[in-house]
Amino acid sequence: MTHSAIPRPWKKPLRRGMLAATTAVLTALVISAAAPTPAATDTRQEPHAAEGPAWTGTWGAAMQRPVEGSEDWGPNWSRQGFTDESVRQVVRVSTGGSTVRIRLSNAYGTTPLRITAATVGRSAGDAQVWPGTARKLTFKGSQGATVAPGRDIASDAATLRTSPLEKLTVTLYFADRTGPATFHRFTTATSYRAPGRHLTDADGAAFTTSTNAWYFLSGVEVSGPASPRRGTVVAFGDSLMDGTGAPPGTDTRFPDKLAERIAADRRPLDVVNAGISGNRILNDSPCYGDKATDRFRRDVLDRPGVRTVIVHLGGNDIGAPKMGDPCMGSAPHVTARQIIDAHKSLIHAAHARGIRAVGATILPMKGALFPVYSERGEKTRTTVNHWIRTSGAYDAVLDVDRALADPAAPALPRPGYVFPDGVHPNEAGSHAIASAMNLDDL
Repeated sequence: MTHSAIPRPWKKPLRRGMLAATTAVLTALVISAAAPTPAATDTRQEPHAAEGPAWTGTWGAAMQRPVEGSEDWGPNWSRQGFTDESVRQVVRVSTGGSTVRIRLSNAYGTTPLRITAATVGRSAGDAQVWPGTARKLTFKGSQGATVAPGRDIASDAATLRTSPLEKLTVTLYFADRTGPATFHRFTTATSYRAPGRHLTDADGAAFTTSTNAWYFLSGVEVSGPASPRRGTVVAFGDSLMDGTGAPPGTDTRFPDKLAERIAADRRPLDVVNAGISGNRILNDSPCYGDKATDRFRRDVLDRPGVRTVIVHLGGNDIGAPKMGDPCMGSAPHVTARQIIDAHKSLIHAAHARGIRAVGATILPMKGALFPVYSERGEKTRTTVNHWIRTSGAYDAVLDVDRALADPAAPALPRPGYVFPDGVHPNEAGSHAIASAMNLDDL
């Protein structure tokens, strides 16, 4: 890859593991994915009551194991964690509500995580908070909380009226050593760190270091009037969802564009991004997350108010044998039948919870500037896409492949719709995918 101007977080990962269009599941797996989580700290799949407010996820991130930063991905603080430090993270909510709460995860922690205190407020850009908007968060009435290894926790509700597409800051203070941090590795947003306690600082001057990752923060949830039309749409998958190809701070990923369409149409639907760059549906990876069939419960089913899930997966499984990426871990050749069976397991688990499932076809993979394409892989991709389009297994289809394909050569992406790596959608491509989504299918 010769694009030396590409920012460091995308440089080699685009060429290696992050690529995938992104880059046989047993019945027992399906049953476990649909079943409640014994270790859950509260019940998150909350039915909409006939009266009173309903909680929905308005922002989210899929959690990953701590992993070292690199020249390719940029630095991160996941391995070292935090001690007597404040972490300020900026998120864009998809819709609004009258109250807000956050969700924190210690999914990959090996010791209890002690949150000393936390706040939420309106972003004023960078690490700044609009004066007077910071709200102290509590956890079952206390200013702090302890999260056991493998678990997560939701804060109490805080009164902060939010509007669609506005940005919030979440600030966490850790007086004690956290140990390695459960986090989300690749983001198009910036998180900030400051020594000491700086929960309500408005100017952000103390936050002098930053990374492009999220730490412990797995969700922001809002409450609003209960309605049969209200709910969360989860974009679940790989780098197409995660946002490879979107410049930092621009909010131009496919889920962002979808949220903008929904907001413009005044629909009471939230959008949560549960993508992980490099993620696969059939195999785990040291750097690119647990396989999708294993993380589906935590990242989709256990979120509050989920109405629909959009699934884009399989490209990394197909391309992994060609990548030569040690961070991918095991990279066996896979068959279309294996990928299809895994998709069926996700559909079954979603339907068991009353969640609609939308299948997204795998985007074009030929013509990339790094080695992922093969004739064998293309046959697999074509077979999987045909099944997604025609089987009727999914409740609806988002045809990513056709939205991005070059009309003159359908195996290739349309040049104006992809990032310089030749695969991942740029802003125009993400807009095209979001425009191809029939909002009535959500």
